[in-house]
Amino acid sequence: MSAVELDAVTVRYDDTIAVRDVSITSTPGEWLGLIGANGAGKSSLLRAVAHLVRFTGDVRIDGTSLGDLSRRRRAQLVAYVPQQPELPAGMSVIDYTLLGRTPHIAYFGVESAEDRRHCMELLDQLRLTHLADRHLSTLSGGELQRVVLARALAQDAPVLLLDEPTSALDLGRRVDALELVDDLRRSRGLTVVCAMHDLTLAAQFADRLVLVSAGGVVASGPPDEVLREDLLSTCFGARVRVLRDDDGSLLVVPHRSRIRATDP
Repeated sequence: MSAVELDAVTVRYDDTIAVRDVSITSTPGEWLGLIGANGAGKSSLLRAVAHLVRFTGDVRIDGTSLGDLSRRRRAQLVAYVPQQPELPAGMSVIDYTLLGRTPHIAYFGVESAEDRRHCMELLDQLRLTHLADRHLSTLSGGELQRVVLARALAQDAPVLLLDEPTSALDLGRRVDALELVDDLRRSRGLTVVCAMHDLTLAAQFADRLVLVSAGGVVASGPPDEVLREDLLSTCFGARVRVLRDDDGSLLVVPHRSRIRATDP
């Protein structure tokens, strides 16, 4: 298990500040959920951790600055799943998954039988074995989500970054996908940092939530401390209700600002 530490991270795009002086530390094996309105800075924050955008500040894994490491070594420590991954239509599921082994293959080398065996075991764990030889273009949205996850897990990195991993899935598939991530987190000792738009699911799966607004951290802590009606209403610009289910789970519900008129 590994800890992730962000120290005064700032991301700029020309004259626009997307992330402003953010400092966050995760504990090893934690599921850290990033929440906030569209454009709040969640994706930019994840891309900074993955070193896919230029930023100031520092990102450390177990005390080691990622900026001091080679790109290859960073990929052995951090796996990143973007919202819209590149999916070559003519590539098979197994070949796409094998791309995750790249950080572990010698320069000018090719994947070994052991790499292939490792990837096939992942596909089996994700219930994708029967699709190993299928082209990506033939898969459903839910199947593609699992294949992208398989590629990331093939990196064997202790830190997994997920950017809205269930945005293209229906409600039932969202829960299944997040349950799978949680099972893998526990069995493989992963630290998960995940941008999530569904606040109710964020409350159910994340150990800790970080509420981001205008590029800065507004609140951080357990879900029941962060998911407050006043904070959410301000950050999302909409009225919300935070309820508690019979089993103690938090439910975040949008609330209409106007009552629908009834027919005469």
